[in-house]
Amino acid sequence: MFCISFVGMKAEKTKAQMRKGVLELCILSIIGQRDAYASDIIEHLKASDLIVVEGTLYPLLTRLKNAGFLEYQWQESKGGPPRKYYRLTQSGEEMRETLKEDWYKLQKQVNQILENDSV
Repeated sequence: MFCISFVGMKAEKTKAQMRKGVLELCILSIIGQRDAYASDIIEHLKASDLIVVEGTLYPLLTRLKNAGFLEYQWQESKGGPPRKYYRLTQSGEEMRETLKEDWYKLQKQVNQILENDSV
């Protein structure tokens, strides 16, 4: 019983790390489709079963903005305070394309290994 729960805990940690590793690409891709408000980004991620909470998203948005990949503008809201809408900068578009190419390459490499798995 201990081994099974230990393996399960380790697997969950590994899965969480894999999801975190692709979040930047996913966020840049979502914002690249159209300017996006943080709640829009979260909803988009949830729709793809990449559940993210605000406590994870906001630091990542800040890090992407500070790196020069995102910029934002405030827009008035119909039912509340103004909202911060994010958009990609030119560097952000280039980063998205680079990460996307790297993702497809990595996906192909991993799939090749998994297809040869004899287990």
